[in-house]
Amino acid sequence: MDTFPGISFNVAESKINRRKSKITAAAWGRIRLFAMDVDGILTDGTVTVRSDGTEAKTFSILDGMGLVRCREAGITLAWISGRASAATELRARELKIPHVVQGRSDKLAALQELAGRLGCPSVEVCYMGDDEIDVPALKWAGIGATVSTAIDAALAVADYVAVRPAGRGAVREVCDRLLAASE
Repeated sequence: MDTFPGISFNVAESKINRRKSKITAAAWGRIRLFAMDVDGILTDGTVTVRSDGTEAKTFSILDGMGLVRCREAGITLAWISGRASAATELRARELKIPHVVQGRSDKLAALQELAGRLGCPSVEVCYMGDDEIDVPALKWAGIGATVSTAIDAALAVADYVAVRPAGRGAVREVCDRLLAASE
């Protein structure tokens, strides 16, 4: 049996299977705003810092295509990150992510401010995060989504746990659910 730092895939899969059944197609179909954390959701959570001080992150093409398809379907997209990163800004511009909030550790406040400006009540918001600072936003959103490698506090409150890993299709998995419900 494969394990990932302290998490057995079998344990994660049983949590995943229980959580998937909690969300109705109607709930997925109500989502107008899909907001997400960056590090540990859109990436695998690692940052490469070079000796010259520049950093590099790896983003999934699968996730990118899912986000483009959601944007084209009229779902508003937002990235909310606790740390500022030029790599994040560059990837967001490339994918035409309209709302990028960086350097905000109060993810709930950032998410509520954005949702308020867009006129989206919490039931129309899906938020995806993996760490303690994401927990209040996961709880507030109509659908809180995470990855199987998230910390226990995020796993405990998430409505949906992606089967695919962070930075390798987890966001695409949520995008596909949103798109299927909007058809």
